[in-house]
Amino acid sequence: MTILPVIPTSPDTPDAVTTRRRPTMPPRHLADLDLEARKAAVTELGLPAFRAKQLSTHYFGRLVRDPEAMTDLPAAARSTLAGDLFPTLLTAQRELTCDDGATRKTLWRLHDNAMVESVLMGYPDRITACVSSQAGCGMACPFCATGQAGLTRNLSVAEIVDQVVYLAGVAASGAVTGSPPRLSRVVFMGMGEPLANYPRVIQAVRRLTAPAPEGLGLSQRHITVSTVGLVPAMRRLIAEELSVTLALSLHAPDDDLRDELVPVNQRWKVAEVLDAAFDYAAQTGRRISIEYALIRDVNDQPWRADLLGRLLHGKLAHVNLIPLNPTPGSKWDASPKPVEREFVRRLREAGVATTVRDTRGREIDGACGQLAASELTAVDAGGSTTRAEVAR
Repeated sequence: MTILPVIPTSPDTPDAVTTRRRPTMPPRHLADLDLEARKAAVTELGLPAFRAKQLSTHYFGRLVRDPEAMTDLPAAARSTLAGDLFPTLLTAQRELTCDDGATRKTLWRLHDNAMVESVLMGYPDRITACVSSQAGCGMACPFCATGQAGLTRNLSVAEIVDQVVYLAGVAASGAVTGSPPRLSRVVFMGMGEPLANYPRVIQAVRRLTAPAPEGLGLSQRHITVSTVGLVPAMRRLIAEELSVTLALSLHAPDDDLRDELVPVNQRWKVAEVLDAAFDYAAQTGRRISIEYALIRDVNDQPWRADLLGRLLHGKLAHVNLIPLNPTPGSKWDASPKPVEREFVRRLREAGVATTVRDTRGREIDGACGQLAASELTAVDAGGSTTRAEVAR
């Protein structure tokens, strides 16, 4: 594991964790606005409308996040734009890397001291960004570090997009060796339940997939939005006419266990959640990804594999089995490899496409929420503030 250099935050500065602020949404940023709204914003600042396209080209096309580096703009305009359209949204607290530099995780402090994480993962043929949509999460899944911390607040459109633009810049720098120098995929699988922050996540998706200079120009088919199964939002997503991949965090095929592992199942049961997912697949032609964290002696029994196989047989769905990355002090643990292999065998025998997710980032608190939790635990131990005070 390598710790990458970051600009330290002094505990004596106003931006440090010792400052007690209530969670608040950040000021307006360029990425919150579509191109027409950007034109209106720059003209309100007394600048010609064409500056909006210029700014958009810098930010989305050249991945420049600091107006002072936009040297083709008048010097006086840069300071005005920095304050009005480029406020600092994300401040790196820690950056860690492992897997010979192919996996890079960043812990961000937001303007109100909330914390989120994002991860960059390099492969021989692609680079993927995993981003957060909320600070914390209100879904309360007991095996998830983020769920244990609770929800602080939703992220703004720009806070989501800025994670991606930053990571795209890292990719473009060639820092991820052995991978192409271009970010091509984004997964909303970081901290938070994306569909619980529905309007902002959808706007962020549209910003990421709009052609430059309005957006980053990614393919919708290379965007994955995950959910624990918020059925009304899933059905609302069908009407968006997007071609993103929908990933359903199922984790159990039966209601008795899923009520415990995914508490929202007490509101929308397995059959209803799967019906919504299958309707999305039918409408979009996009295969559903069924996320299933294998937990030792909890959801890894052969009969549960058989039940899942029956539920998914003949459907446009793929199972992505996830070896659990246990959180510190948790009673949950990963299934043994022989149990995992048997689970895979039974699903494939039922005719269900199944893969086991590549395990990345175990050395760097890779599961979503682990790095933020360890940072807050360290702060607690130092006595400067408590987790409740940070989240309040």
